[in-house]
Amino acid sequence: MMATGVTGDLVDVSSTPGENEYPSGFPHSICDDVPQDKYLCSNCNNVLNKARQTMCGHRYCLACVNWLVRNNKNLVCKKCREEDRSLEGENSILTPDNVFNDAAINKEILELKVHCANQGCTWRGILKDYEEHQSGCDHALIPCNIGCGHMVERKKLASHLKKGCPNNMSPCPTCSQTMTPAELQRHTCSRPSREMGPTTVQRPEENQQPSSTRKREQCCFSEVGCIYEGNTEMVQKHETSAHLGHLQLLLQATSTLQACLQTSKTHSPDAQLRQALAALHLQGGVEVDGGDIEAGGQKSVGEPGESAVAHSLQDDQMAMLLGQRLEELQQRVNVYENIVTVLNREMEKTQLTVTSLKQQSQNNQDMIRHLEFQISEQQQKLVIKDSIISSLSQRITAQEDVSYNGTFLWKVYDLNRKMNEAASGRRNNLYSPAFYTSRYGFKVCMRLYLNGDGVGRGTHISLFFVVMKGEYDALQSWPFKHKVTFFLLDQNQKEHVIDAFRPDLASSSFQRPVSDMNVASGCPLFFPLAKLRSPRHAYVKDDTLFIKCIVDTTV
Repeated sequence: MMATGVTGDLVDVSSTPGENEYPSGFPHSICDDVPQDKYLCSNCNNVLNKARQTMCGHRYCLACVNWLVRNNKNLVCKKCREEDRSLEGENSILTPDNVFNDAAINKEILELKVHCANQGCTWRGILKDYEEHQSGCDHALIPCNIGCGHMVERKKLASHLKKGCPNNMSPCPTCSQTMTPAELQRHTCSRPSREMGPTTVQRPEENQQPSSTRKREQCCFSEVGCIYEGNTEMVQKHETSAHLGHLQLLLQATSTLQACLQTSKTHSPDAQLRQALAALHLQGGVEVDGGDIEAGGQKSVGEPGESAVAHSLQDDQMAMLLGQRLEELQQRVNVYENIVTVLNREMEKTQLTVTSLKQQSQNNQDMIRHLEFQISEQQQKLVIKDSIISSLSQRITAQEDVSYNGTFLWKVYDLNRKMNEAASGRRNNLYSPAFYTSRYGFKVCMRLYLNGDGVGRGTHISLFFVVMKGEYDALQSWPFKHKVTFFLLDQNQKEHVIDAFRPDLASSSFQRPVSDMNVASGCPLFFPLAKLRSPRHAYVKDDTLFIKCIVDTTV
């Protein structure tokens, strides 16, 4: 939409479609590629504009779904009705509570490649920038803003208003003849002046000067006090951005004129003329030469001997000029009121847009906080799952190594590192995995000192037997009294090292455990360290040794 001031300059106050317009989808013709079905509105079949998704999974333009809900009660989704009537249910009913913003599809749609459909325009871009381009496209067809009914290109509107619009008529300030701006520039007033002396009315210099000789253009609100000047592009940007300042100037001018009209009802004719002409001088630069009243509203001394008839004629012409000027100002006030109305409408739309954006931003923030909370919960669950997996892995490993027949073969790998740790005291002993004398028998394990323990420290490998607290201790016969035999296996199968002992029944090591395991008991001088790497035997091979334990439960 365009609005004009009295000087003929243009102010662009175009706006984007409202949510109540129907239909509101974007036409297929602006898309570079054929849009996919998921990008089309289920109602108008155009490309979705502010897509909303229903509970049944179909998508509508925001304006379309608002129009449908407002004008229909318990309306069934069109797509559901087309696809399969038997599937209609509560989710297929279009209600405000069943419609949600589809942010994901909106993001995809706004990235679609489009072009301007206006003839002669070469603009190309993405849909996100399409409406902004349309609001200022010079090739767009828009209606004449003063109601002549013609559709003209935006860039040609100024020329249309100046040369071709039959409704853009202005009166001559001298003879009151109504004509177009082009005719008004060429018009030479032929109305004879009355025999009243040298009184003349001059148009302001800026209106007398041809537009082709102007180097800088003025703002269309210059007549109400705006002093901005610049080239055409700068003036247009100024006129579209300085709405608040222009509104204030218009209000001041309107207030001044209304005050003059109100006071004119209670003052004498001479006072009316003085005040009105003073206001006109401020608004339009009226100058009157000769007579009783001058441009500044000051009274001058008349020529000596001037007759009463001359005074009367002069007063009549001054009243006529004042009436013409007031009529012209009234027309300007009407134009300014229209502009103020348009600007107020634009401000209201802008405020609604800002409110909507704030609400959308708040919703996005809430969604972000919700997602962050869910991520935090998932991270905590992952930590718990990792712990459970680790525990299960250990239990599985233990189950793989467990034995239930009283015989256990222990593989001690990475021997060099473990012997160095034992010699340095960082880790002087190792426990074997637990094993059982029978399926529901004693739970036992071995304890190995690679650098010796007690009397064997530093010279022998010490090997001990440990009775552990088991699940079936209540069913066992205590104390533990079964023979235990240790083997250090020669991996060449030549000469195994064997040592055995019988439990001391009086020792606490073989009583029923009251803690996780009893004190270890066994062979502190199990095998000399000096013979561990004997070339005749292969007790250590590939940095690994094997120790075997047999519990004889038959005795």
